[in-house]
Order: sequence, then structure tokens, then C-alpha cells
Amino acid sequence: MTQDSTAAVALAVSLALAGSDAVAQAWPGKPIRMVVPFAPGGNTDIIARVIAPRLAEALGQPVVIENRAGAGGVIGSELVARAPADGYTLLLVSAAHVINPAMVKKLPFDPIRDFQPVSLVADVPTALVVHPSLPVKTVKELVALGRKRPEQLHFSTSGRGTVGHLSGELLNAAAQVKFVHVPYKGAAPALVDLVAGQIEFQFASLPAVIQFVRAGKLRLIAQTGAKRSPAAPDVPTMQESGLPGFVVSSGFGILAPAGTPRPIVDRVNAAIRSALGAPDVRRVFAEQGADPLGSTPEEHDAFNRAEIARWIKAAREANIQPE
Repeated sequence: MTQDSTAAVALAVSLALAGSDAVAQAWPGKPIRMVVPFAPGGNTDIIARVIAPRLAEALGQPVVIENRAGAGGVIGSELVARAPADGYTLLLVSAAHVINPAMVKKLPFDPIRDFQPVSLVADVPTALVVHPSLPVKTVKELVALGRKRPEQLHFSTSGRGTVGHLSGELLNAAAQVKFVHVPYKGAAPALVDLVAGQIEFQFASLPAVIQFVRAGKLRLIAQTGAKRSPAAPDVPTMQESGLPGFVVSSGFGILAPAGTPRPIVDRVNAAIRSALGAPDVRRVFAEQGADPLGSTPEEHDAFNRAEIARWIKAAREANIQPE
């Protein structure tokens, strides 16, 4: 390379960096849209509405929540994947983002290439709850009963391919039992039948069931995190209950369209970390049973890649075919 061409390359790089910095300094100049790919009222929506005001405060512009529910989070995610990479459209995802590649034969986007990870936000523990009429108080007792009564005990979920569904199938595979999956059209009806005793057990988000546990209408026997959640410090994990390696993470994170300038990504990341450190945000998260996280974009990317690979492997081992 000649001296002139080297100088030209250096000039181009410096101009690109200067342009990127200028974009970040001018951003944001209008409200930011945060797409929640689920209906209002669920964990994803609650987390979005808790942190949005703090993000708005840090960024100097309103952060407007837009619910785009449907197809297990696919519709809202596709909207963001196709949005301009200008920092004005963000996506708050749940574990569905990393599970869908194992469950959906042909996604309308690539869950890695079409998004820029910004930060992990929270982990919501999954709880294993049983109806009080079931004569079990531990995972070992549930497994023993399942072996005595194969295909006679049922677990409800909010649908195929959800965290609850794959958790149940992982239990079947890990413990060599035959519990029957009963999918419902949403978390509410699945929980209603569980509380009514029509279903024996369920893997559900801790915030969704904790009130029923406290009222004695459900019995909480385990949680699926790598360690005990502060929201349920007296409840053992599945690993502590005799199933090593049984860890199900329900990570929530914020993504942007691929190609979003790094200075903008860094500003959003800093705003997220600031929000997660606010006492009021941490208090509401604790009330909801959510553990605040926070990460670098690189850590978020590594998490997504590892979880996608893990769920594809888990679905294959459970003989679950994508549809």
C-alpha cells in the first residue's frame, strides 16, 4: 500500500468515527420506541414499564412502550429486525427469543444477525409448583410419583415452546419420567386450571404464582435457577433437588436492529445500567420476583448464542420437532 493510499484509508476511518460520534451526540432527538412482543400485563411488559421512565430520564427523551403481541414474540421481534438502525426502535425480549429457534422451523429473521444486543436486564426465576392435593413436597417425591403413575400426571403451560413447556420436557428427560404436557392459550387459563386442581403441576414464573403459594392454593417445591433467587431464598433449586445441570434461565434483555451505531448502543447500555441501579427499580423488581442483571453488549451476545444452542440441543434430546 502506498503512502497516499494509507493516508486515504486513515482519513476515511477518522471521518467514519467522527460521523459516528456526531450521530451519537445528536441522538436522541425524538421519542424512542420500545417494542414489547407480548400483550400488556406479562413479565416482559412489566419490566419494560418499570425501566422505561428511568431510561427516558437518562436519555432526555420519552421511551414509549409499544405492545406487538403474537406468534410467541415473533411478530414484534420481526418489526424491530426490519426497523431503521438509528437507535429509535428497541426491543425488550424474554427467553422466547432464544427458545424460538428450537421451536419454529422458519423464523422471519435471524435471532443473532438481525439484532444488536444492548444489555441483559433481568432474570425472572421459574418456579415448580404443584397443587396441594398432590402428595409431594419435593422434586424427588414428584419424580417417584411420576414413575409409579406414568402418563397420569399433567403439567400445564401457556403454550408449546414456552419456558414452562421445555422445563417440563427437560424434567421428563432428566428424570426418565413421563409427565404429560397440556398446552393452554395463555398463562392465565393454564394457572386457573392448576389452582382448580384440574392439572397436577406447572413450571411458571415466580411472580405469577407467588400469591397463590402464600395463600396455600399452590405448593412451591423448587426453582430452576443456577442459584436460589432472593425472592425465594428458602426454596431449593432443581440441582439441589437431585437433578444436576437442570438450570433454566428466563433472561430478559434489550436489543436494537443490527447496524445500530456503537456509540448509541453504549449510551443505551449506560442508561440501562443506571436504571437497574435505582432503588425504586430494584424494589419493584424484587416485588415481582425479578433479579436485576445488566451486562455489556458482548456479554449479552454471548448469552444469546449460548442459550440458543442449549435450547436447540434440549429440544432435540426431548424429541421436540420445530413447527
